[in-house]
Amino acid sequence: QGGEHCYYHGQVRGNDNSHVALSTCNGLHLYCIVPVFSLCCCHVGINTPLFLLFPSVVLPLTCPPQTIQIQIHTQCCFPLPVLLLLSLSASRSLSLSFFIPPIHCALQWQIFKEQLHTRVVLVAVEIWTDKDHIPISVRPLEMLRDFAKYRQQSIKHHADAVHLISNVTFHYRRSSAAYFGGMCSATRGVGVNEYGTSLAMAGALSQSLAQNLGIQWDPASKRKECGCVETWTGCIMEDTGVQHPRRFSKCSISDYKEFLLKGGGSCLFNRPTKLFEPTECGNGFVEVGEECDCGECYKECCKKCSLANGAHCSDGPCCNNTCLFYPRGYSCRYAVNDCDISETCSGDSGQCPPNLHKQDGYLCQVNQGRCYNGECKTRENQCKYIWGSKSGGSEKFCYEKLNTEGTDKGNCGKDGDKWIQCSKHDVFCGYLLCTNIGRNPRIGIVKGEITPASFNHQGRLIECSGGHVLLDDETDLGYVEDGTPCGPSMMCLDRKCLPIQSLNMSTCPSGPNGQVCSAHGVSPGVNQPIIYALWLCTLRGVFNHSGRLDFCSGGSRYKEGVSCPVLTGAVK
Repeated sequence: QGGEHCYYHGQVRGNDNSHVALSTCNGLHLYCIVPVFSLCCCHVGINTPLFLLFPSVVLPLTCPPQTIQIQIHTQCCFPLPVLLLLSLSASRSLSLSFFIPPIHCALQWQIFKEQLHTRVVLVAVEIWTDKDHIPISVRPLEMLRDFAKYRQQSIKHHADAVHLISNVTFHYRRSSAAYFGGMCSATRGVGVNEYGTSLAMAGALSQSLAQNLGIQWDPASKRKECGCVETWTGCIMEDTGVQHPRRFSKCSISDYKEFLLKGGGSCLFNRPTKLFEPTECGNGFVEVGEECDCGECYKECCKKCSLANGAHCSDGPCCNNTCLFYPRGYSCRYAVNDCDISETCSGDSGQCPPNLHKQDGYLCQVNQGRCYNGECKTRENQCKYIWGSKSGGSEKFCYEKLNTEGTDKGNCGKDGDKWIQCSKHDVFCGYLLCTNIGRNPRIGIVKGEITPASFNHQGRLIECSGGHVLLDDETDLGYVEDGTPCGPSMMCLDRKCLPIQSLNMSTCPSGPNGQVCSAHGVSPGVNQPIIYALWLCTLRGVFNHSGRLDFCSGGSRYKEGVSCPVLTGAVK
């Protein structure tokens, strides 16, 4: 500071294979030295340990009280490029320059980058100096709901997730709360956290981010199964809590993979365009004045953030190991499910195009489900997700009989102490009814009792059982999810069965039969269809009253990956 060097890199004395990063910008404090192994993106050997030092004691400072909101992006180092935006807030006397590096360092290196192949990168900071923009409460779930509204209404910066740190001690069993699986959602990609020491905040942020990524708590009964046998450090998502958690369990990693394969992390594949920290050669992001950045690329392709002689690119799934672009049409990202869209290289960039999924409302899973936020929604899938692979969705008779009664065994929600009857039109959007459910769901905790029911129907015994399964954020999984089909061209939203056309989804060119570009393309919901291999929309079409092309009347063979233009004007 003021021209004085305060950032140091070196080795641990007596250990030639070690690496140390140290800051004395805010004086010396008690430090915790943590070994980190097998960092895929560092310029060290595979088995070379990297030691991270970060303060474990925060000294009182004399800055005026303020609220800090931090936004963080993550990028996967290998094998999956991931982006995350996180914002934090703290009504606390602290130095911003002191506060950010320890958390950033711990999250980036120790936890996400090494174990989830997810790199945490700071992209923006918002400081509340005049007032707190939401009520700061000791009840984190209340604050979580308020913060979710604030994020949706007031935060204009693109964010995959937004988190709040506040100087309040929660009246709660944990130091954080977040919406489970909320990553990539403008309404649910949020979390709230307590302010504390660097170690404590790093742990709490890791847990709340993990919940956004669909990672569950590890129950004590599964310690051995999940591989959490260390008594001192333990695992980050252990339900009982540990003093210094340093790693995700095998169960956590499995949950993360499942979340991605379901399509819940579609936004995580896109790189941030701007970082909060100053431009720096070697941080792995190509910034102003750089042609490349060897943070995560072939070293022979990039020298001091300039492309080597003859190199066209340095990194990315569309850059080969000879520093040249893969040809146009080369597959760089495969679809993970029926609602995803495969991406191909453009031929003039080392990076894969932005990750897109099909527009909400598309049919999926052999026309049994509907796409919603990149996932294929069916009652069958939801029952299996909650109760396990042996469970399944109950027959329509169950919904028509029980959900119209307005009892604990079938309803459309609760108004005070009274169960709400579903209208006949909305029965398939109410209480979720499944077959072959056990007492313990594979996710969440049952509130109250399981509601078993069975009937003789058309000479067969059918099961119609359910239960209120609550997550930490108090989301009740016991009701049919939004986006689930409830009739021809109908889907559930807020426990109502609504026509897909009424959901104000963006429209793309389609014919009278609903097919985009004569069935040669799909709509990703960005008002520009993606055309299948070898097809391109012709300029023939029918225009609506606003001058937009309603559908393509034909297609001509062309190259893969070309977008169908949404035209305006008249066609002769």
